[in-house]
Amino acid sequence: MKTLLVMGIGNILLKDEGVGVFCVQALEKEDWPENVAFVDGGTFTQDLFYLFENYDHLLVLDAVRGGREPGTIYRLEEKDLQENSSQQVSLHDIDLLDSLKMAELLGKKPVLTVLGIEPEKIAWEMGLTQSLENAFPDYLELARKEITRILETF
Repeated sequence: MKTLLVMGIGNILLKDEGVGVFCVQALEKEDWPENVAFVDGGTFTQDLFYLFENYDHLLVLDAVRGGREPGTIYRLEEKDLQENSSQQVSLHDIDLLDSLKMAELLGKKPVLTVLGIEPEKIAWEMGLTQSLENAFPDYLELARKEITRILETF
């Protein structure tokens, strides 16, 4: 049976930076098939490469700066992160690419999809800005749909 790891990345102490973690926390409370796992990846994705060998697909939920309005949702694949120099990605995603390379060296590299959302404010403060609070239900719903879409490809 193929497996999916849904990883929320970010720092919940830095306002909108924590949106990926908040999303994965909400999703893991729901009922999902046994081949779907959830993890709070925090901000140290390079240290998590050892997890990847157990999964066929990796869905990352994270704040992504793309220069659009706060709350804009992005769906990116690994090639988008590597080939699109105009796409500003967080440092987490750079670490994530390194982790995927390490996983590949170990012989098991999952397919990567990133579902990102444009932050409004990254500062030492807990919770989301009003912009991201307003966009969060749509982000959560798109994450559910992406999980379902990935499972249908298995």
